[in-house]
Amino acid sequence: MNTQYSENRIKIRPYRDGDAELLYEAARESIDEVYPWLEWCHPEYSIDDSREWIERTQSWWKQKTEFHFAIFPADEDRLLGGCGLNHIDAPHKVANLGYWVRSSATGQGIATTATIQLARYAFDKLKFNRLEIVMSVENSGSQRVAEKAAATNEGRLRNRLLLHERQHDAFLFSLLPGDLPYQEGVPLNGHAHSENG
Repeated sequence: MNTQYSENRIKIRPYRDGDAELLYEAARESIDEVYPWLEWCHPEYSIDDSREWIERTQSWWKQKTEFHFAIFPADEDRLLGGCGLNHIDAPHKVANLGYWVRSSATGQGIATTATIQLARYAFDKLKFNRLEIVMSVENSGSQRVAEKAAATNEGRLRNRLLLHERQHDAFLFSLLPGDLPYQEGVPLNGHAHSENG
């Protein structure tokens, strides 16, 4: 069962085999802005990298070790970015939440909407108690997304991230089920649904 959430003309769904070209296009467009914070989006990023990533995400879904989604507009003609849950601490029901949006689609609330949709999935379907969002203190764009998604800044972590062989302090944001702008189990705007495939 693949879960899809949709609201505000944006939807998230698990990656599919046919998404490789769309992912490649979005990543190549975004190297200058994404690479400083996410090293996978490097200058030599290739279509094979996209295919391998999608294969890995599908394997992680089956193993229930990580949960990654592609972000699309409602008409699904263009991949806008990605979001996911990883570094899962199952005994304590905690996971890390991450996101990125292609360069030409930033500043439109897409990452915020996707973050809320993903958090809803994590709390309602996976029964997590806490989500953490960690970013370099220099990554102001990611900080704004976390704030707009109603996450709480719990403080500054010294030398938390190593990016391009340089240590970065990081901000730790958290989301709890009661933080989201909806009632637990009730989709925002009533547009969340599941689809087979």
